Amino acid sequence: MAIQTILVVDDSATDRFFLTEMLETAGYRVVGAESGEECLTKVNINPPDLVLCDVVMPGLTGFQVTRTLTKNPATAHIPVVLCTGKSQATDLAWALKMGAKACVTKPVVEADLLALIKTIE
Repeated sequence: MAIQTILVVDDSATDRFFLTEMLETAGYRVVGAESGEECLTKVNINPPDLVLCDVVMPGLTGFQVTRTLTKNPATAHIPVVLCTGKSQATDLAWALKMGAKACVTKPVVEADLLALIKTIE
């Protein structure tokens, strides 16, 4: 599956801007959401090819968003990559258990993220 549209979910406007600029420069169409709730709404209206979601957010966390998307047959096919400031093995393992395809650590390294997206395509 060719990934063309990526939904970037982060409550930090700075992080959303950084990731959006990085991904648009690489040729992807990027849609933003500032909460887990907004992410789920946008996915239901216009499903993206990939969701890149922060873990720690007010309201629904990235773990909860991932579980909701991967347990719903209508959205289970959409790959989710979680993005976290923590690098503990338990967080990474929990991300995968919730159904995420991968978990990247902030600050995100552009080459690493773009290479990861290519492996998901």
